[in-house]
Amino acid sequence: MSGQTVTLAGFTQIVRDQKRMQFVVLRDQTGMVQLLHEKGGEDDVLKGTISSLAQESAIVATGKIVANASVKLGGVEIILDSLEVVGPAEAPLPITADSALELQLDWRALSLRRPENSLIFRVQTTMEHAMRELWAKEGFIEIHSPKLMGAASESGAELFQLPYFGQTASLAQSPQFYKQMAMAAGLDRIFEIGPVFRANPSFTSRHDTEFTSIDVELSWVDSHEDVMQFEETLLHHTLRRVAEAHGAEIKERFGVAVSVPTLPFPRISLLEARHVLKERGHTIAHKEDLDPPGERMLAQYIWEKNGHDFVFVTDYPVEVRPFYHRRHEDDATLTKSFDLLWKGLEVTTGAQREHRVDVLSRQATEKGIALETIRHYIDFFRYGCPPHGGFGLGLTRLLMILLDRKNVREVTYLYRGPNRLVP
Repeated sequence: MSGQTVTLAGFTQIVRDQKRMQFVVLRDQTGMVQLLHEKGGEDDVLKGTISSLAQESAIVATGKIVANASVKLGGVEIILDSLEVVGPAEAPLPITADSALELQLDWRALSLRRPENSLIFRVQTTMEHAMRELWAKEGFIEIHSPKLMGAASESGAELFQLPYFGQTASLAQSPQFYKQMAMAAGLDRIFEIGPVFRANPSFTSRHDTEFTSIDVELSWVDSHEDVMQFEETLLHHTLRRVAEAHGAEIKERFGVAVSVPTLPFPRISLLEARHVLKERGHTIAHKEDLDPPGERMLAQYIWEKNGHDFVFVTDYPVEVRPFYHRRHEDDATLTKSFDLLWKGLEVTTGAQREHRVDVLSRQATEKGIALETIRHYIDFFRYGCPPHGGFGLGLTRLLMILLDRKNVREVTYLYRGPNRLVP
């Protein structure tokens, strides 16, 4: 390789203009390399180009590779023949690595250039590829469900509504109804990776108004246990691929060791979880879901007992679950549902669905839902539908936990929240 002439393109990381020598560190997605130019006389055009070169300018450089053991960037440097500034940057830059997060988001195109941020989205790519790898192996079909809907798919309180040719449409809060339609259509096993929208005014570190949801639905299940078994297999495979591809760099950039979870994941019923938390001084009412402190305390208990970062919390009461969750045959007050916690943070809600028209209609009515408003949904199941179940995963929450970031804003390409619609 030494002595070979190459052309490289990237951004200017550092410029050092010394008395006799000029050094430029060029950065692209694969890493950094040092460029070297020995200053000449008055007619040295390259000297002037480098002297006026601003940080983060887009450049194309051509030169000869030379081995140099004292160079920390791979033990080589490039002796420049030419350097072209194809995209000059203004100076000074509007942000630094130490700027506040909101300012970083204002200048997202710049903040994403930092290697640690680039790594986030390379990890995201590997995660999605790994999931698709397993889905393909297991015979899943990918769907793309509509994001404009005529009725709410989840809580009506979190709807974004907009005018639609004389009607009112809603942005999809989840692909839930359409996932189940695929089961009625005989597609058996489907997945979707796509945007969902929640009009949630929360300003917490884990909420957003638009995020990417990873959704799965399976036919011919016997219970929610079948759904949990598939999800833990999917996450085990995905995290193994991430560890193989990026484990060393994640450790270097974020100080996090990627742990591949053992199978099976621990399970605990919500009733048992309440007892555990009560013994630890934290009480959750019967008709309430786990709160964030309760989730963290339960995760600590599972780690102490099982040495595991994941736990399925199962069998939620009907009061805190949607009408379409199937109920236990031996206790109609409980649903065949689950949440998955990872390191004390909820990343999944899943369940076996109710596919019997008469039972589904009755459960909707019990929840105060007028059947006419969900007629198209009920119609999915009128002409034969297999028992089925599924789950949804939040992609940004997975990344936030995996990389030990403090806020979903850090791992979202372009974040949307109550106070952010740009860039």
